[in-house]
Parts: sequence; C-alpha cells; structure tokens
Amino acid sequence: MLMAHPVVLDDLLDRYETLCLLNSEDPEVRRRLEDVSYTLCVATGTSDVDAAVIAARLRLPGARPQDDSVAA
Repeated sequence: MLMAHPVVLDDLLDRYETLCLLNSEDPEVRRRLEDVSYTLCVATGTSDVDAAVIAARLRLPGARPQDDSVAA
C-alpha cells in the first residue's frame, strides 16, 4: 500500500480539525469536510474517518504507537 507523506497527512488533519470546529450548516463547508474526510480515508487506507484520523496521527513524526493519547 502506498503511504501518504507525513506533511500531507499533517495538512489533511489540520484541514479536517478546522472544518469540524466550524460545525457549520453552510453547504460549502460541509462539502469540504466530506472531501477532506474522504481524502484522509484514502490516504490512510481506512474506510472510517475516525480510524483515518487515528491512523494519520500515528504516522506523524514523533507519534508513539504505545501512546494512546493520540487516539483521544
């Protein structure tokens, strides 16, 4: 499986978290959130955005697999 570069994953996580914080009913924001969620899933080889976020965080530099704080 191809692995996304950590810089790409970091950017996707930042965009995802920002769009989640907006919690907007604006159709454009919702579409962008759906797009970045899908891209995170593809980039991490997962089918669920929550699993994608965890997988992306674990692939970032400095992540420790035994440290479950990245899953919170």
